[in-house]
Amino acid sequence: MNLKAQIAVVGAGHAGIEAALACARLGLDTVLFTINLDSVGNMPCNPSIGGSGKGHLVFEIDALGGEMGVAADAVTLQSRTLNLGKGAAVHSKRVQADRMLYRAKMKETVERTENLRLIQSEIVKIITKTDENGRKRVTGLVTHLDEEWQVNRVIICSGTYLNGEIFIGDKVFSSGPDGLMPAKGLSESLLDEGVRLMRFKTGTPARVAKRSIDLSRLEIQNGEEYITPYSTQTDSEALGSVEQIPCHIVYTNERTHKIILDNIDRSAMYSGNIQGTGPRYCPSIETKLVRFADKERHQLFIEPTGRDSEEMYIQGFSTSMPTDVQYDMLRSLDGFENAEIMRYAYAIEYDCIDPTQLLPTLEFKSIEGLYGAGQFNGTSGYEEAAAQGLVAGINAALAEKGEPPMVLTRNSSYTGTLIDDLVTKGTEEPYRIMTSRSEYRLLLRQDNCDLRLSDIGYRVGLLSEERYARFCEKRDMINKEIERIKATNIAPTDRVNALLVSYNSSPISSGIKLSELMKRPELDYESLAPIDEKREPLPKAVTDTAYIEIKYEGYIKRQLQDVERLEKLESRALPPDLDYTSITGLRIEAAEKLNAVRPLNIGQASRISGVSPADISVLLIYFSKR
Repeated sequence: MNLKAQIAVVGAGHAGIEAALACARLGLDTVLFTINLDSVGNMPCNPSIGGSGKGHLVFEIDALGGEMGVAADAVTLQSRTLNLGKGAAVHSKRVQADRMLYRAKMKETVERTENLRLIQSEIVKIITKTDENGRKRVTGLVTHLDEEWQVNRVIICSGTYLNGEIFIGDKVFSSGPDGLMPAKGLSESLLDEGVRLMRFKTGTPARVAKRSIDLSRLEIQNGEEYITPYSTQTDSEALGSVEQIPCHIVYTNERTHKIILDNIDRSAMYSGNIQGTGPRYCPSIETKLVRFADKERHQLFIEPTGRDSEEMYIQGFSTSMPTDVQYDMLRSLDGFENAEIMRYAYAIEYDCIDPTQLLPTLEFKSIEGLYGAGQFNGTSGYEEAAAQGLVAGINAALAEKGEPPMVLTRNSSYTGTLIDDLVTKGTEEPYRIMTSRSEYRLLLRQDNCDLRLSDIGYRVGLLSEERYARFCEKRDMINKEIERIKATNIAPTDRVNALLVSYNSSPISSGIKLSELMKRPELDYESLAPIDEKREPLPKAVTDTAYIEIKYEGYIKRQLQDVERLEKLESRALPPDLDYTSITGLRIEAAEKLNAVRPLNIGQASRISGVSPADISVLLIYFSKR
């Protein structure tokens, strides 16, 4: 039997799927390993894709040629765009997804992709070889059945499976998510290879039978009228005709809080059983009550998991309480007096790595050909995982083909921001992307992801000629519409002023450019349509971006100047073997941090925690003399 492949991907969750598809679509012989074929594309926690910052990642994945956006559109139960009351930079799409259908669609996509084999088997060991220069390189893998695979590159996307342990009250048992088997051998193999591991924790709420909830007593939350597709490959009209399922809102109350606080010592989080660090931005309900003791109630969202499923997800009610307390907590909520639990809430601990061991390509610095992606790298969430998987897969494929790597910068994408944060600063808790993580969020909007990244997706080979041509046509339409708006003069007629006054906008006494009117806070593209006589019908995706580029033109120019300054620092490369303790004037802490992270350039060095602007000045002076 021929147990060989060019690239092996370990784990078939959201990171592993994107990594394997990217490698296979770029022509590499790829094998994808999973502990259980039924867990391919599983959504063990929330049945949603997107959200603040996360939605941006899904649009970026699509612009680069990934799969998550395509699948999410196909299984949408409800769509909402968050933060519409704020500026365009933080508008973020989020969909409720049919988790069973998502899993089935992703599995089918993987199974039908050329150059890709999907195999149910646990990987327990990586094999490396050390050359005459002491440089390690991955050469193979060993399965739990003692099969030895010869491979050139390996991408580890183990999710929360590595030495996974489930906690429900005082019950602790070895398990992966959703009751699946954990991965037991790989952690020890990685430690033997000198990889630094960490222990993180996450959790999930109970799933409750829909028929046992009195939904009529809850606040209803409907989807949005116009659904913007995640993927440019999705038919927007067909997506718009999807029957959306409502979500509901309920609140914890005084009784709920008393039950939780009276039993706090029975929570695995507070009994001392859990050692791993949990996510700051998605805490358990116990942690919320302790951290926000003055808050009288907490909002919970009741979300469907599928069109043909009775399971309802209680977002915001994650817990590691014992089962009897879980029932008491749930039945204290309005409309949940007769709640029936279908799946109990739990916390899960798992092994992951210190991501500062990685290059921006997501390849290990110390082991050539070994890559990491997803929760294995210390992140939290499906979207963060998929974005990393895509980057790792692209770079593994490019390296195998002898082509230059793809490194996404902070000013190009949230994906680049996410990876730069991980490999430069590391993380002490499960990392979650947020729009506030970026210095350039006005440039990194979800409406312009294809403008930022489609050239890259085409260049690496994941966008077809036909798809790239459609993108180029859209880009031309946007540019022409911006030029038209800037060139259009509006005369001070009674009709024009009547419209302006109707929007509480000052009337005009002389001619003015349409673009200047659009910059007024109270006016927008649609409100000015009656006086825009040269306007032609265009796709909404075109007009939205054109309008935003006009509206925020001054702010965008300012951020582009910041980008230019950053690029000057990024262009100053640093030698990979420099001993920073030998540089006179550099503080000891800074030298130690620089030696640990090994930044590729001055820009990356400036973002390392513990390296001050004064330290950067020392580096600039040091290298200017050489």
